[in-house]
Amino acid sequence: MAATLAGVSFLSPTPAFAADLCNELNGATLVAEDGTFLGKFTSQYNSKSIFNEYGTHGSEYSSNSIWNKYGQYGGKYSLNSPFNKYSATPPTIYTKSNKTAKLTVNSALPYAVNPYIARSCFD
Repeated sequence: MAATLAGVSFLSPTPAFAADLCNELNGATLVAEDGTFLGKFTSQYNSKSIFNEYGTHGSEYSSNSIWNKYGQYGGKYSLNSPFNKYSATPPTIYTKSNKTAKLTVNSALPYAVNPYIARSCFD
């Protein structure tokens, strides 16, 4: 069974936590509650990256992208979206060190990683 990311919320981390978070996210996989692969936390040049604006997982137009504001994985009213502040079922992050967290703006969930902070790790 996977451990959770450090047992703290990463909605607004301190610089030390931010560095740890960025290291932990590098290479991690993002999976929707329904089991759909949503991409990887890698360079914007990786075809599987959620930050590749031209790729399946990073495009604002792709149905399997969290950045598609009208899709089931990116819409602010979708239960599967990290941008729904009330969702109890946002995507799960699986790190290379077998830790898990939820990618979400829902501050009520434990082990929450804010998608905007996660994105800043790869800018």
